[in-house]
Amino acid sequence: MATAEECRTALEALAGRLAEIDPQKRAAILADRSLSCTVTDLGITFVTKLGPDGPGPVTEAGPDDPPAQVRFSASGDELLAVAGDPKRFARSWLTGRVKVGASLTDLLRLRKLL
Repeated sequence: MATAEECRTALEALAGRLAEIDPQKRAAILADRSLSCTVTDLGITFVTKLGPDGPGPVTEAGPDDPPAQVRFSASGDELLAVAGDPKRFARSWLTGRVKVGASLTDLLRLRKLL
């Protein structure tokens, strides 16, 4: 089972990949959005902010934080697997190992990044 620190590091790696996208493409695709990832087996939710300038820091969500605009949930082991191979995300989503909650517009934007 993955630890909380391993999950945070995995999320930071995934967010870091967004920083590598061409700035013009990133600005066109990513409107300012809050993103959360709940690690289901640990009961921890991490949050970050995505925007045209790239991702913000990954932090643990507080109890009074509002829900993120784009929400993911997965086990820690699945999160580590997706971080190791981002192409796995779509397969994990389609098989229900990763759950996504977002508006249709946000889903279409995210699809362009995958």
